[in-house]
Amino acid sequence: MTVHFLLSAAARTLSLREIYKGGEDAAYETFKRMRWEDGQPVCPKCGSVEAYEITTRRKFKCKGCTHQFSVTSGTIFASRKMAFVDLLAAICIFVNAVKGLSALQLGRDLDVQYKTAFVLSHKLREALAREVEGKVLDGEVEIDGAYFGGHIRPANLKEDRIDRRKVEHQTGTRRVVVAMRQRKGRTLTFVTKGEDEGVELAARYVDRLATIFADEASHWDHLHQAWPTYRINHSAAYSLDGANTNAVESFFSRLRRMVNGQHHGVSPKYLHQYASHAAWLEDHRRRSNGVNADAVVANAMKAPVSRVWKGYWQR
Repeated sequence: MTVHFLLSAAARTLSLREIYKGGEDAAYETFKRMRWEDGQPVCPKCGSVEAYEITTRRKFKCKGCTHQFSVTSGTIFASRKMAFVDLLAAICIFVNAVKGLSALQLGRDLDVQYKTAFVLSHKLREALAREVEGKVLDGEVEIDGAYFGGHIRPANLKEDRIDRRKVEHQTGTRRVVVAMRQRKGRTLTFVTKGEDEGVELAARYVDRLATIFADEASHWDHLHQAWPTYRINHSAAYSLDGANTNAVESFFSRLRRMVNGQHHGVSPKYLHQYASHAAWLEDHRRRSNGVNADAVVANAMKAPVSRVWKGYWQR
């Protein structure tokens, strides 16, 4: 019996029990279906559709160039060593963690090394981020920034403590996540060293006919030159006459819970991937976990080989 794991919209149909009950063959068929919707293998080398399956090895051979390839060749899962059922289980766990998932926890759940779980998680985040590559927001767009990282632990004795707000006492790892969120639409995230860089980013990723909502920070004054812009003073109100940044603040709330509750701090090198992961979860929060898992598999099978995470630990 073939188990169709990811096609139902009911949330409870996506479970680790059903995935492992279906076994490796059913998981393999799921990945094939996500890679080639019409079921016809396409050679990643020459693009030919004339290929046949070597069933004993779960490989395909192109009749044109004789190149042998697998269902994950040329994708972000290229050169994978994990079984298909374990990959599918990892995606199930990844999707069900609505406030993010630490690599340590994923490694324990799958019984794999921390490095394996860490790289796999970031490959999935890289695939998810491709959904909004080059996207321009329109309609009503909220923009804001929030600081992450750079925590300095206070000294034990009061007389040894420093003013952690001063620049000379900073660690240099503090970053700003600038987020632009289209109401009833998608969220774009960027990691910068200053919130004021969001003005230049808005010029690139917000349509000129859009309406922007921002808080009272002075650097957002430049937005009035290019867009109809409404401001909200948070010291007076959170929402007033339709002006608010509640949607983008909701995203920051999820990201903070992810960073503080799951990862307990992130490196500025990887902060952009955690931000895009939180944005994807926030944008699709009203979809069932079955539909979201379907989307994760489809995105991963469409994403090319990662130039950041392929062979990462060997460099």
